[in-house]
Parts: sequence; C-alpha cells; structure tokens
Amino acid sequence: MATRSAQPDVSTLPPPPRCPLPKLRQLREIREFHTFAETVRDSAGPVVMVKLGPKSLMPPIVFITSPQGIRDVLTAPHGSADKTSPLFVEMRYVLGYNLFDMQDHPWTAHRKAVQPLFTKNRVQDYAGDMSAAARSRMTEWGPAATIDIDAEVRRMTLDAVTRAMFGIDMDVARTESLGHAIRTVLAHITDRALAPLRPPHQLPTPAHRRAYAAAREIRSAADDIVRRCHEDPTVDAPLVRALIGAHDADTGETLTDAEVAEELAAFLVAGHDTTATTLAYSLWALGNHPEIQEQVRAEASSCGPELSPQDVGGLECTVRVLHEALRLCPPGAGAIRTIEHDLAADGFRLSPGTVVSLSFYAMHRDPALWDDPLRFDPDRFTPDKMKTLDHWQYLPFGGGRRKCVGDQFAMLEATLALATLVRDYEFTSQRADFPIAVPFTVVAAAPVPALVRRRRTIEPEDVT
Repeated sequence: MATRSAQPDVSTLPPPPRCPLPKLRQLREIREFHTFAETVRDSAGPVVMVKLGPKSLMPPIVFITSPQGIRDVLTAPHGSADKTSPLFVEMRYVLGYNLFDMQDHPWTAHRKAVQPLFTKNRVQDYAGDMSAAARSRMTEWGPAATIDIDAEVRRMTLDAVTRAMFGIDMDVARTESLGHAIRTVLAHITDRALAPLRPPHQLPTPAHRRAYAAAREIRSAADDIVRRCHEDPTVDAPLVRALIGAHDADTGETLTDAEVAEELAAFLVAGHDTTATTLAYSLWALGNHPEIQEQVRAEASSCGPELSPQDVGGLECTVRVLHEALRLCPPGAGAIRTIEHDLAADGFRLSPGTVVSLSFYAMHRDPALWDDPLRFDPDRFTPDKMKTLDHWQYLPFGGGRRKCVGDQFAMLEATLALATLVRDYEFTSQRADFPIAVPFTVVAAAPVPALVRRRRTIEPEDVT
C-alpha cells in the first residue's frame, strides 16, 4: 500500500510537460475524455499539460492519470482545487445547485445534512426497487429474445430510480421522455463547457431552448414529488422524505424545498445513467464469459425467491463482477477541478487557473498498475487481492472528501439487479466489444445486442 509523502515546496517544482502531439490532433480528440487521457499519458507521462488556445478563451488543461497525482488533487486543502470550471458553471445554470456541482464552501453544509441518509443501514430503506424493476422488464422478454442490453437496463434503472425517489411507476412514454431529457441536458452541459466561445445563456438559440426545456421537465418531476410528499403523508417516497427531514447535526438547519428538488434532480440524472452503464457493461461481459456468468447464477439461485438487501452478503461473485465492470468502464470517467492556489501534484507544480482532468478511466486501464489490464477478471477483487491495491488506483466513485455520496446505494441496487437478471435469464452477447462514448458520463455508444433465454418461469406474483 502506497504511503503519502510530505508535500514539497511547490515553488521549486517544474510545471507539467506539454503534450507533444500535433495541435490539430489534440483538438480533434479531446472530446473523447476517456481515450484522450490515455493517449496523452502515453505521449508524455501521467501528468501532462494541454494548451489549445489563448488562456482568455480556454485555460490550460492538465491531464493526470497517476494514483499519487490524483490523490494530491482530491485531498488538497479546502478550496485549493475547486469546482469552478465551465463544466460546473454550466451544470449549476441548467440543473441548479447540488452536491455534485457545488463549490467547496456551500457544499460542506449540504454534505453534512445529506451524508447520514446514505449510510450502509439507511440505503436499505430505498434499495428494493431495482430487483422489482428487473423482474418487470424480464416479463416482456418471453422465453427467448434478442435485446439491446443497454436500452433495457437504462429503462430499468430509470424505473427503479423514479420508484425510489418519486414513489411512482411511470408509463413507457414518460420514462422515455425523461431519459431523453437527461441525455439532452448532459450533452448540452459538456458542449458548452468545451466551447471556446459560449453564447450568453439568455440568447434563445435552438440548443439553449432544447436544453432548458429538458431541464424544466426534470425539475418539474422533482418539484412535484416534493409538493406531493408535503400534501399527502401516504406517498411512498422514502428518499424524498429523508431529504425533506435532513438537517445539519451541528446547526439543525434543514434543506429548503427548492434545495431538496435540486438534489433530487441531480440524483435522478446521476443515479440513472451511471447504474445503467455499470449493469450494461456487466451483462455484456458475462455474456462473453459464460463460466463467470454461471458462478453469478449459482450464488443468486441459492438465495430466496425474491432477492433483498439482506442477500447481498452472499453475492460475493456478483459484487466482484460489478467491481471489475467499474474498473474497465467507470461511469464517471474522471473528475474536473480548477486550481485556485499553487498545488503540487505527483512532482509537478499546478498554477492557479489551471483546469485539471483526473482520469480514472485511464488509470484503471494503465498497464503499469494492472496486470493484463484489458482482460475482464473479477478475481482481481477477491478480499486478499484487494488488500494489495493502492486505494488511489481504483476510484469508481471518486475519492477524497467529495467522493460520491451515493456509492453504497448504487452498489446495492446494481448487485440486486445483476443477480436477479442472471438468475432468471442466460445472456449471450452478440458483439465482442463494448462501444463507449462520453457525452458526460460514460455510456454505450451503440446498441449492445444479446440473446437472452429464460432459465425459470417467472410467476406473475414475482413482479410487484
């Protein structure tokens, strides 16, 4: 296990080396966050500066792919590496303030209020909807079918998240509309963040109108459930009620209804997209590794007829599969910070105004850190092998004080869903690769077809 060394005098450190690749290639490939970070690393090392234009139009970007460099940034003193880049400015404008996009100062109070809602024990209160959503989707497949894994699990996770958050079952049209709104908002935020020239928000361009209409749809759903929870005590939305009742243990301060709605909108966007990608990649991988799929099926079949959070302790292989999927295809490809004060990162000096791109995707696939890194091998995550890993070389949910607050919730939901799906259906992947794109989070870039065959009869009473 690596240990943290004392911080050197930052003023004595050199700046990061410049990326030696042709400027045209950099401009062409930078939008591919995941692969571009690997390309930059291979060209000049794990800490590399990319300058694409005058600082007034686009600040220099430093790509970091080493565990030490990432650790240095994510554990920097409060406010030294903050969320002030255009990406977060755009996200705040479209979706409002939430735990993901807040700057450090207001974030602290919100985190203290929300953190207790996502402890290991509390998440079990709102984690039963994913297996129910999985069973509901499977009833439509019949004895055998060819499905698009990504499309199926994306709808499944959106169903589960809206059940847990909003206490409602959405019809197909509403689910698809909300999913489209989420994709529209995320693509707009990324496109605006990367543009050297950004039209004013108030300018009614077609892109602005589409994005703001999509954001209104997401926010309307969040506002509506907060209002209904106040008006009707029978509404079954435990996560919403928990947020309404959340408070700072030191000050007793609670979240306003507007703040609750903004957090719900962020949970909806992040919780749906990231879990869907993890499940899609896991099922695709198991469809190409039938021997591992059989291990997952066997342990899931040893549990009761309906999987619950209490069964997760016996689903060790399922959890290892998810960990390996999160290594090879982390839904959050990385993290962005803006340097506010001189900072040392893996032996280099980062100056104020520099945007830092921390690439978990590239680090998870680095041959200097992982044996045969592109091979799908869940046994990398047996308890004994995990003890040998540097904590900072595997960050599927980020790291430091701003690590994802919902990581345990996401893992619990994904474990129950994966075990439920593989117990009842056999998956055979129809393609050898998993196509990846990063419009904001990591998603499948194309359909992921698989042949599914039912292993057992799903009785109507199994679906609730």
